[in-house]
Amino acid sequence: MFIDTHCHLTYEFGDETESVIKRANDTGVGALICATADPNDVRGAIQIAENHDNIFVTTGIHPEYTDANPHNVLTNEILNHPLVIGVGEIGLDYHDGTQTRTQQIELFEKQLEIALKHNLPVAIHTRDAEQDTATILTDKYNGVMHCFTSSWDLARIMLDRGFYFSASGILTFKNAESVRETFSKIPIDRIVIETDAPYCAPVPHRGKKCEPFMVVETARVLAQIKNLQLDELESILFENTKRLYPKCHVK
Repeated sequence: MFIDTHCHLTYEFGDETESVIKRANDTGVGALICATADPNDVRGAIQIAENHDNIFVTTGIHPEYTDANPHNVLTNEILNHPLVIGVGEIGLDYHDGTQTRTQQIELFEKQLEIALKHNLPVAIHTRDAEQDTATILTDKYNGVMHCFTSSWDLARIMLDRGFYFSASGILTFKNAESVRETFSKIPIDRIVIETDAPYCAPVPHRGKKCEPFMVVETARVLAQIKNLQLDELESILFENTKRLYPKCHVK
């Protein structure tokens, strides 16, 4: 089966959530990892996971929520839940400027330390913040660079520190040649895939709301890049995901 390692089931789907999950399962995407970014979504994500087989959760606070207190969100109760398998998405985003840089770094570092305390991998969001990301993410942490579109320079640094890299639908975009080139260099045993649903729908679904079933399209392009058969890649990605997230006990 394919595993969508990062989707936001608490966003925008509403009453369609059950249909979204069924479409994924029907197309061979047999497990989903529901990531949180909004601190108010954590309980909802866990409830979805509890109501379905093969749905897991990563809980984290996106850098846009600099006013949030991670100790009130990422509690022991939450992080010890059997279906919570990681902390994310967390990180840095300077796309709209560095006005909140100090607050973002503080939030990021607090969540990294919480993850370390609970021995959980982290799912990292980094956008226009490569230098600070590389400085903060030392080799004492482990996890995945979510929806990775940054430079090969950052990829090389994070490879040396043991991180995985997640390919999203952006890999299929016509103007994403640099992303495809980077993934051609990343060892296949350090790659996972995701949709980041409801965002970044891959070709041929551009312009539509992204759903987990679409992760297969990203896999097709990745298989071409790596010169692998799709079923061969499927097996590799499955094993990679289980190594990345040891609590992901897929049934």
